[in-house]
Amino acid sequence: MNQAMADTRLIAFCGLYCGACGKYLKEKCPGCGENEKATWCKVRTCCMERSYSSCADCREMEDVAACKKFNNLMSKIVGFVLRSDRKACIDRIRENGRERYSEEMARKNKMTIRR
Repeated sequence: MNQAMADTRLIAFCGLYCGACGKYLKEKCPGCGENEKATWCKVRTCCMERSYSSCADCREMEDVAACKKFNNLMSKIVGFVLRSDRKACIDRIRENGRERYSEEMARKNKMTIRR
């Protein structure tokens, strides 16, 4: 298995950090941005349509938790299974920037900020 490394391209549109994901590190997933099979993801589709690198770029929703695409049923299920606080991930990106976020997550070897 590969080692987690800091790379802003490995930040998923919803704020998860693919660079520390077990599937990505085992080369079983290309990461959110390159995963053409992830057409089911409303967050990914929305961000790609608007040329956002993540929900942190959205200015329509100051509080990402209010976004129905970000908080759809599938996203809630994924968040529950991973015990992920994706809103905290997006807030951290907004506060510190993509570079510092990817460095932090790689250093901690964490795919998400836990609830």
